[in-house]
Amino acid sequence: MLIENKILPKNIYDLYEDLIDSSYQKISSKEKKVIYQSLVIAYNGHDGQIRKSGEPYIHHPIEVAKIVAKDIGLNYISIASALLHDVVEDTDVTFKDLNGSVGHEISKIVNGLTKISTLKKNEDYSIQAENYRRMLLTLHSDIRVILIKTADRLHNMRTIDFLTKAKQDQMASESLYIYAPLAHRVGLYNIKNELEDLSLRILETRKYNLIKNKIDKEFVNQEKYVEAFKSLINNSLDDQKIKYSIIGRNKSIYSIHNKIQKKNISFDEVFDRFAIRIIYKSTPKNEKFIAWKIYSIITDHFTSNPTRLRDWITLPKTNGYEALHITVVGPQNKWVEIQIRSERMDEIAEKGYAAHYGYKHSESKKNEVDLWLNKLQEVLNHDNDHAVDFVEDFKLNFYSKEIYVFTPKGDLKSLKSGSTALDFAFHVHTGIGIKTRGARVNGKLVPLSHTLKSGDQVDIITSKNVKPNINWLNFVETSRAKSKIKSSINEEKNKISMDGKEILERKLRQLKIKLDDRVSGQMMKFFKIKASNDLYYKIGIGSIDNKKIKSFASDYNSYLGYFKRRIGSNNRVDKNLEIEDFIKFDKLVFGKEKEMLKYSIASCCNPIPGDKVFGFISVKDGIKVHRQDCPNAISLRSNYAYRIITAKWINSENHEFNAQIQITGIDDIGLINSITSLISNSMNVNMNKISFETNDGTFSGFVSVEVKNKVILNKLLKKLTSIDGIEKVSRK
Repeated sequence: MLIENKILPKNIYDLYEDLIDSSYQKISSKEKKVIYQSLVIAYNGHDGQIRKSGEPYIHHPIEVAKIVAKDIGLNYISIASALLHDVVEDTDVTFKDLNGSVGHEISKIVNGLTKISTLKKNEDYSIQAENYRRMLLTLHSDIRVILIKTADRLHNMRTIDFLTKAKQDQMASESLYIYAPLAHRVGLYNIKNELEDLSLRILETRKYNLIKNKIDKEFVNQEKYVEAFKSLINNSLDDQKIKYSIIGRNKSIYSIHNKIQKKNISFDEVFDRFAIRIIYKSTPKNEKFIAWKIYSIITDHFTSNPTRLRDWITLPKTNGYEALHITVVGPQNKWVEIQIRSERMDEIAEKGYAAHYGYKHSESKKNEVDLWLNKLQEVLNHDNDHAVDFVEDFKLNFYSKEIYVFTPKGDLKSLKSGSTALDFAFHVHTGIGIKTRGARVNGKLVPLSHTLKSGDQVDIITSKNVKPNINWLNFVETSRAKSKIKSSINEEKNKISMDGKEILERKLRQLKIKLDDRVSGQMMKFFKIKASNDLYYKIGIGSIDNKKIKSFASDYNSYLGYFKRRIGSNNRVDKNLEIEDFIKFDKLVFGKEKEMLKYSIASCCNPIPGDKVFGFISVKDGIKVHRQDCPNAISLRSNYAYRIITAKWINSENHEFNAQIQITGIDDIGLINSITSLISNSMNVNMNKISFETNDGTFSGFVSVEVKNKVILNKLLKKLTSIDGIEKVSRK
């Protein structure tokens, strides 16, 4: 395609100037020409394309470039790449065209972005998860690909209202599942918070609005609180000739919602929903000194909580975050978190570590971002071939807290909090991990399952005769250790499975049966095994012996037992068999056509009539019905969107459903009797199970009940809260 150097129309040129003005970094005249040329290519390529909102498509890459320029703070190369991120995929422009027009570096980044979007379709794994895997693996080559892709997702989330509800749910779930943790991992806290809040607005609209309204109402009081705090310490800071600014910052809506859900508390019980940030000027040499001087001034004025001190200046977080956090009793005797940062630390926190070091400063500074990237590589350096497992393993390390331990030579290593001695062995080197026989921590011999603490010195003892065993998986925390152990075990297992298959072929041949896919499939059903490799493995280790193989052969040859029930006269599966075992019918309809289909209730969330639900099409179990707020909903929508089917309750009078009610309160004589009496007599609700525990005058427990629908359940919850002594009632 011949790229013409056309003049942009005035409305697009105005957007170009706005983009340049918004850049966090200074852009030279030469660099502006590259950005302008990139915009010309994007404008011509996307000419005539319209977004769901009705606006010309070119507005999308411009807005993505603005996020890259302003919110992430990358330079002109990344801004130009953002403008071009969709041209190769969606227009006639080729990489060769880009090479000739804007250069190899920009073309290479666009190539990385295009590869992420080009999916290999395979039914054996989730298409979405494979997409995530490709994106994560770009950390190996150029982190700018990840940063631009995250900016792309942020703008799509900002304009999500123009999509269908099903597409909104999928995109919001993906954002929570992978993009927000990814933004956190690369230090883009503002973008991470916005992605989470935008996703919550779509997935939990009512809860989002409730929290937002309460935060908005508190805004004026918080501004006054910051002023009161300033007035108490301004003179002391000024006396020390410290140049600083003090601002207030709210915890994000999603973070508040998360804490409410996890701790089962109210909005008013979230005490750290607001923080005060002190940002000071300093040379790199004096940063630590001034930070601790400010700390000293604050603790002179206010009583601090020593258990809440967080020193990320001495030991920064893996993603580069540096700050000193303390919690004090501030004005009005309220607990408040104080965050102390230099301007450099604040820049990293706001824009990200890679943006600050790798692409803003001189080439000599790139070694610092390389060191940071090396920390991210650990979870990528494993052999997990299944895309969903790969993403889940990687996510384990996204939000994990860290500990710092020493090698025998005194080298400092950072590990996920909760890591064991065996995790440390694999962290040092895979070859050491798989040969680990024991460990010494601080000079004392400890089990491999020993949990490490910051400051420990760890010495690993190895042996050539040691092999990883499956029990090791029970006491490792890091994804690297888990994947390497699984890989080693699988190699051994595959060898045994190959031997087992040869044994089975020989045994069946003696029984006049030829081993093929049909026979192995029926054997798996007979022995209740999910995979053929597991079948051969059990035969290889002798778990399925000659006697059991003969038992199967007897059933197979006579069409008795298991297969007689399942195989019809024409060798097809009888669809009417065992429906009552797995599937129930109710007034639940699916899809746009509102069809009544066979389904089963997901045990992970136990939805009942009245709940907002969706269907998930499982290859093994058919349609499983989940609640919209099911703990697994985000993962299912993100990894298997093509298996999601809309579902809606329309009637449930003929069936009763199980629900668990959690109750806490003050222990008193006769209280349990009051609870059970209200449930069975007043509400005419059946109880399946009841369990309570008491502790120093308080009690907690749950009651499992059968109800017809959510209306009855909500009435029951409301009545239970009226019983004297009950503190909290909620549905599990």
